[in-house]
Amino acid sequence: MIRRVLPPGVEVAERTGPPLPAPLHPSEEAGVADAVPARRAEYAAVRECARTALRRLGLGDAAVPAGPDRAPMWPAGIVGSMTHVDGYRAAAVGRVDAWVGIGIDAEVHAPLPPGVATLVLSQDERSALARTRPGLCLDRVLFSAKESVYKVWYPVTRSWLGFEDVDVRLGDGSFVARLGRPGLGTDVLHGRWAVGDGLVVTAIALARDVSATP
Repeated sequence: MIRRVLPPGVEVAERTGPPLPAPLHPSEEAGVADAVPARRAEYAAVRECARTALRRLGLGDAAVPAGPDRAPMWPAGIVGSMTHVDGYRAAAVGRVDAWVGIGIDAEVHAPLPPGVATLVLSQDERSALARTRPGLCLDRVLFSAKESVYKVWYPVTRSWLGFEDVDVRLGDGSFVARLGRPGLGTDVLHGRWAVGDGLVVTAIALARDVSATP
């Protein structure tokens, strides 16, 4: 799924089904020191995806610990993103000489819970959705797209970005996100989305040469 929405040059690993047992590096243990078994299993499984993707970039058995802010700490020279939802987990990585940042997100393909859309989507965004085709939970796609935006934004700026700071408009398998705050060197991000197997996935890969971002 995630591979479908990311450009060449970004390495991806994804897994479906229940999380398989996976070892953790000592530096990763602190991130789940007090976690319940289910949380620990997902944490380890998504990091196994990250290690698989990193190996495809030529790195060895690299650790991806969680920082004090719980964000992943990628090896030097690497940018990346991870996501997991019940039954699915994925990681995407690239080299910093090619990419400013990468953001991926996976969600269950279902409408947002009652009341959530008004909190995370603007009136203009909600009005635009009313004109789109039925059968797709596009409110969830928009939410996921904003999550992917944040995963690009935060590692670069180390600052908060609210849902209200991002305006997303959907195309056919693509989206454009306009930022209401400076920080990335561009105020427009281009991403892609897909729906399948009960999931929504979104992704952004912000190229060093912004004009090359699909």
